[in-house]
Amino acid sequence: MPSARGAAVGRRIGLALMHGLWRPRVLGAWRIPATGPVILAVNHTHAVDGPLLMGTAPRPVHFLIKKEAFVGPLAPFLHGIGQVAVDRTTADRSAITRALAVLEHGGALGIFPEGTRGEGDFASLRSGLAYFALRSGAPVVPVAVLGTAGTRGRAIPALPPLRSRVDVVFGEPFEAGDGSGRRTRAALDEATVRIGKRLTAHLADARRTTGRD
Repeated sequence: MPSARGAAVGRRIGLALMHGLWRPRVLGAWRIPATGPVILAVNHTHAVDGPLLMGTAPRPVHFLIKKEAFVGPLAPFLHGIGQVAVDRTTADRSAITRALAVLEHGGALGIFPEGTRGEGDFASLRSGLAYFALRSGAPVVPVAVLGTAGTRGRAIPALPPLRSRVDVVFGEPFEAGDGSGRRTRAALDEATVRIGKRLTAHLADARRTTGRD
């Protein structure tokens, strides 16, 4: 079981770091259930998207993070703040077990449903998110992170400009399943399509709300 206390520490670190480096504007955080299992489905265009969400979400978040990030001194740090390493090249049973344990204990699981950084438009979803949602019954909250991609800072070119505004928009929670309780391959495929439509709609709405193109 990833450390819940560690995730709480990670949230405090993220809160100080993200608000110190940028000017996050958080919209709709009240939509996240205050207790119980929940899955945060986040678009992904920049490496800071995960830490940004950790520092702006109202609850501590356990993220599924590619195992390649767990190198050197970063590995014990990420494990210590309750994050979950996942091998994206295979069905990582260990990561699946740990992620389900987060949900079974009423925690918040963060997932980049596209599997890797890209355009951040939810155009290519993997079935992992649907699997966790159907298996756990946890509601899915769509999250749009806007303003981290397409701009480069003068002080640190690899990061968005320091003190620039970034937007984190939380959507309405929804159930990924159709209410039947099915966990078949067909049900997984249907849930993936259903999730994709909801995430894409939320992203479009978030862009309209924030004025981001």
